[in-house]
Amino acid sequence: MSKEELRHLINKLKKWTAHATTLLSLYIPPGRPVPDVINVLRQELSVAGNIKLKQTRNRVQAALQAAIDRLTKIPKVPPNGLVIFSGENEKTGDTLTLVIEPPEPVKVFYYRTDKYFHLEFLEDMIAENDVYGLIVIERDEATIGLLKGNTITVLDEIEGYIPGKHSRGGWSQRRYDRIIEELTKDFFKSVGEKATNHFMQYFQEGKLKGILIGGPGYTKLDFAKGDYLEYRLKELVLPKLIDVSDQGEPGLKELVMRAEDLIKEHSYIKTQKALEEFNLHLSKDDGLATYGPKEVEDALKVGAVKFIIVTNDFPDLEKFLKLAEEKGAEIFVLNEDLPDYMWIKKTFGGLVAVLRYPIY
Repeated sequence: MSKEELRHLINKLKKWTAHATTLLSLYIPPGRPVPDVINVLRQELSVAGNIKLKQTRNRVQAALQAAIDRLTKIPKVPPNGLVIFSGENEKTGDTLTLVIEPPEPVKVFYYRTDKYFHLEFLEDMIAENDVYGLIVIERDEATIGLLKGNTITVLDEIEGYIPGKHSRGGWSQRRYDRIIEELTKDFFKSVGEKATNHFMQYFQEGKLKGILIGGPGYTKLDFAKGDYLEYRLKELVLPKLIDVSDQGEPGLKELVMRAEDLIKEHSYIKTQKALEEFNLHLSKDDGLATYGPKEVEDALKVGAVKFIIVTNDFPDLEKFLKLAEEKGAEIFVLNEDLPDYMWIKKTFGGLVAVLRYPIY
């Protein structure tokens, strides 16, 4: 199972709920003998017989028995372990017993029945590990953000007050310049402290790959050279400072796109380039842009697809992810945070592709 397939599955499982603790979540790490796990579940099945409410008791026992039945057909836990979800969705009346091998190894043995499925361990597997801190700074204004996967997020917008140039000369002018310099340093210190607070969590988790700093003129250089960021974060500042003319989300986007040569392998850059390429072929009408489930599927089957772009809520997402992976086509999944998400969804039904060669 790929991470994109897992992401889609997690979104589905989040919709399952129960009024009582009847939904079973089971994580089995690699190397754990299957008979040992079955014995644990049988003990839990026996304990479940003591549940007073009949409906709750029956649902818990049914979930446990279904998990046991599936495990008896599995001779050995696979290399990445197993994850099992079992239970009844009280909103719809649907029942589920799902057994998967996740894309990364299961680290702990975990069993729980609850009012929802415990997905936090799977969510850790799809969490973005390629995170960049973003700072756009002027003398009296700054935006702090985060580049995480395909999403740019504004974390903080800060304003200071730095007076303009003073017209009087002599001692008064020098004194006034020192006051402005101190106010600027205070503002930089405030920005650095807030950026450190926002970024440190990702640094400690080992996910922060770098920090991009941009802004107009020499202000960004003065900030980057000073000791305003925590020293470990300062070491992650990328060497090229970017000229950026805007603040807020537009400024962060400008910063990221102008830093393309520094982070060209990041998924955000690659996704934006894929969207640009699709749009280019679409406008040229050269036969290399296609869309619609049947057209894209036919092109995938003959190996003609260079890449697909698909929204994360596309109805047959898993099918197309699997087919694209089998045929060596690159995959770009758009979430709701991306501006082009609605364009791809409303205009093309949520699925487009760029071909290696025209086939229609």
